[in-house]
Parts: sequence; C-alpha cells; structure tokens
Amino acid sequence: MNQPIGVFDSGYGGLTVLREIVRTLPQYDYVYLGDNARTPYGTRSFDTVYQYTLECVRHLFDRGCRLVILACNTASAKALRNIQQLDLPRLASDRRVLGVIRPTTEVIGTYSQTGEVGILATRGTVTSESYVVEIEKFFPELRVFQEACPMWVPLVENGEYNSPGADYFVKQHIDRVMAHSSRIDTLLLACTHYPLLLEKIRQFVPPGMTILSQGHIVADSLVNYLQRHPALEAQCSQGGQRTFLTTDSPADFDRQATVFYGESVQSAHLAL
Repeated sequence: MNQPIGVFDSGYGGLTVLREIVRTLPQYDYVYLGDNARTPYGTRSFDTVYQYTLECVRHLFDRGCRLVILACNTASAKALRNIQQLDLPRLASDRRVLGVIRPTTEVIGTYSQTGEVGILATRGTVTSESYVVEIEKFFPELRVFQEACPMWVPLVENGEYNSPGADYFVKQHIDRVMAHSSRIDTLLLACTHYPLLLEKIRQFVPPGMTILSQGHIVADSLVNYLQRHPALEAQCSQGGQRTFLTTDSPADFDRQATVFYGESVQSAHLAL
C-alpha cells in the first residue's frame, strides 16, 4: 500500500514548505491537500480551524499517510495540540501529525545577535500566542514582538504580491513591528504565504536584517525527525510520487500552485 507523507494547508501557502521538503527529501511520496474552498483560516475561530484541520487530517490518514505535516501556521497554532493530545490516541495512535511552529521556534534564537525578533503572521496565529509561548521554552531570554498582517494573504492569493499596491500594506506592517524596538535584527515570516512577498519586504527593512522563511527550517527538521523515528520512516513509501488535492477548483489551484510550488502541478478535486 502506498503510504505517502501528507502535507496540509488551508490554501496554497503550504506549497512553499512542500517545495523545500521535496528538494531535501525527493525520494518519498507526498500528498498535498489544500482546503482552498474554506480559506482563509487566519480569521476563523479556534473551534472552526480545529474542526476543518481534523477533517483534512483524517482524509490524509484514509489515503494511507502515516505522517502528516500541518504546513499552515494557523492550523499549527489552533489545532495541532488538540489533534495530538485528544484525537490521535483515540483515532490513530500509530500516526503522527507535526506542525511548523515548533521547528521554527527551536532555532530562531540562533539567528539573532541582539536577542530581539519580530514575528509577522496572520491575526489567528498572533492571537494564539503560540510563537511567544514556544520561543520562551527554547530561548527564554529572547524578546519577541508580533505583528498581525491581515492583508498579506489576500494580496498573495490575488496575485498582487509584486504590484505597487502591495507596497503600502507591506511597509505598514514592517514599520509597525519595527516601532517596537530598533534592536530587532531578525524577522520571521510566520505564514507560508509570506515568502512570495520577500522581495517587497526586503525593500522596507533596515540593512542587515535577517528574514526567515519556514520552508527550509521545516525540511531540515523533518530530516531529523525521520532519523529519530526509523520505524515510522520505514513505513513512508519511497516512489517519488506527488499528488495534489484541493477542495476548490482544480483549474484555479493548478494556476496558482505554480507560483508557490515553482513548477506546474495537476490537482484533483476533493469533496469534504
């Protein structure tokens, strides 16, 4: 039976993570599921995000995935803990679900020289305080400043991330997070959509600023995880196959996915 690694996101952003995972671990089979029909998750309640995420995770389990990665910061912030602690023991104790917040918070302190970092994220992720709580565990001395950027995902998903109109909203939130402290030297793009705004962001940050995207961090963390869990790793099929699913229009998904994933894809519709 094919047992791919599942990668889930509320929309397209998780493709930036999958791209780096595939680049690092090309031998495995992967199934990507984008819940585009119900995106964005960032403005939804904890309960709604949890229910949507669990529904998608269960579908990936049904497709044979032993391991599922929530390549979505909002789902990682609002749903991962409940799924890991409440649902997996009851539904599938032999399966594992991982997020993107923990791998990032384990290393973010190593990038900062001043001990002050900024987190740019959706409102849902900021409200959850997940980054503040997790960073405290690994780097208690680090000062963390958060900024919610509610317009950034719509800009990306509507193809406006390179437009002059995006300048206002990018600069607005960069200025706001930097207003907290002139000593901030590291900014984390804590939403998987935001790497598409990277060139815009670079225009408005101080010289020498470190800007972190999560894709390569999550990919490196997955390598380490599979090495530490050889029994699980042995169950992940290695045929180099990529499957893409969307809860919305496959034609729309395929057109947008090329931008995030870096190459053309062919998706299938999933009715939930």
